[in-house]
Amino acid sequence: MTHARDPGPADSAMPAGNRVTEEQTGAQVAARSMENPPPVPRKRVFAVVLLLLACLIGYGAFKHWQTSQAADEAQREVRDFVPAVQTIEARGDDAPRKLTLPGQTEPFDMATIYPRATGYVVERHVDIGSRVKKGDLLIRIAAPDVDQQLAQAKAQLEQVKAAQAQAQASLDQSKANLELANVTFKRTNQLTQRGYETVQNNDNQRTQVDSQQASVETAQAGIKVAAANVLAQQATVDRLEVLTRFEQVVSPYDGIITTRGVDVGDLVNADTKSGAPLFTVARDDVLRVSVNVPQSDAFGIRDGLDAETFLPQMPEKTYTGKVARSSVALLNASRVLNTEVDVANPRGELKPGAFVNVTFSIPRLRPAIMVPAEALIFNAQGLQVATVQDDEVHLQAVAIYRDFGKTVELRDGLNGGEQVILNPPIDLTDHMHVKVKQPPQEEAKK
Repeated sequence: MTHARDPGPADSAMPAGNRVTEEQTGAQVAARSMENPPPVPRKRVFAVVLLLLACLIGYGAFKHWQTSQAADEAQREVRDFVPAVQTIEARGDDAPRKLTLPGQTEPFDMATIYPRATGYVVERHVDIGSRVKKGDLLIRIAAPDVDQQLAQAKAQLEQVKAAQAQAQASLDQSKANLELANVTFKRTNQLTQRGYETVQNNDNQRTQVDSQQASVETAQAGIKVAAANVLAQQATVDRLEVLTRFEQVVSPYDGIITTRGVDVGDLVNADTKSGAPLFTVARDDVLRVSVNVPQSDAFGIRDGLDAETFLPQMPEKTYTGKVARSSVALLNASRVLNTEVDVANPRGELKPGAFVNVTFSIPRLRPAIMVPAEALIFNAQGLQVATVQDDEVHLQAVAIYRDFGKTVELRDGLNGGEQVILNPPIDLTDHMHVKVKQPPQEEAKK
């Protein structure tokens, strides 16, 4: 069936004869199509379609079977899975342990010098930083009062010595009088026995002997008094002579002047510690290094223990010393042991009062078992490590003695030599079978 088409501008321009011919041709074509319909599809087309469907179904069944086999294989692998782990040997260490602590250098000796003579400073031979030797003159003090007292004491000493000589002369005279009285008494006694002398005179001579004997004893006592006076006055002279020697202040030992409190012309008073001292002398050829050792390491500190000291400013330079003394008792407030290390400083490279680091070589009270921190397991059972023996895992409870960050020292739990698992899996259980994985460097050797 055809529909008439509205004539357009082009159709209106076309000749009428041509337009009739085209309409007849279209009607003829439509009539022939209805008389000859398209042929029916053949049977082999259906066979091809069925074959394609069968192939698709077979392929799907094969893929399903393959997926099932893969799932079964995955289940078997999960069921029979043996994890690979890396191990390291728990090593025993009985070598001395290095311990580095902060310390402070101090002079081996330090003296604060005060005046022992009252007077004015007339000479000063040293200043801050001056190197001095033992006996070197530091300052000289003019003390005229002490000088005059010494002169007076010496004069009085001569007086008491003269009095002692006078007492000795009196003793000699008393002894001579006693001897004369004895001779006279003997003569008178003989004459009295013969009747040539009276009894009265004989008794008088006996009394004279007793009187002279008393005089001798008195003179002897005077001698003792005079000798004591000489000794007393000599002591006064000696004391003043010592004080006059303190007018010259000398260094008590080799060292360095660290402080100065006076200058020329200053008045100083003897025996007054309330004022400014004259000087402070520090001995620095040997330094004391004071270190506070915590309680955890104090029991390994003993006299004679080696120690190395170094300045943070010169870490490449070390100074060897030994532990010379300690407080023995720990300080109650901080539980530390005050320890001193003597360090030789002949060149003066170390300065008193400097901050230093001191490294001790502390002997271990017992061999230490060291394991990496990454081998520790902390769970509901507490702190454990996993060891491997014959490809079987054994979980072992441990206790930490010291924690050094990357490694820990165990108090108990291991004896050393065990193979410890590094970074143990979270699902690791006791008696699980594992496969030990070799370190990368050993695999590369193979």
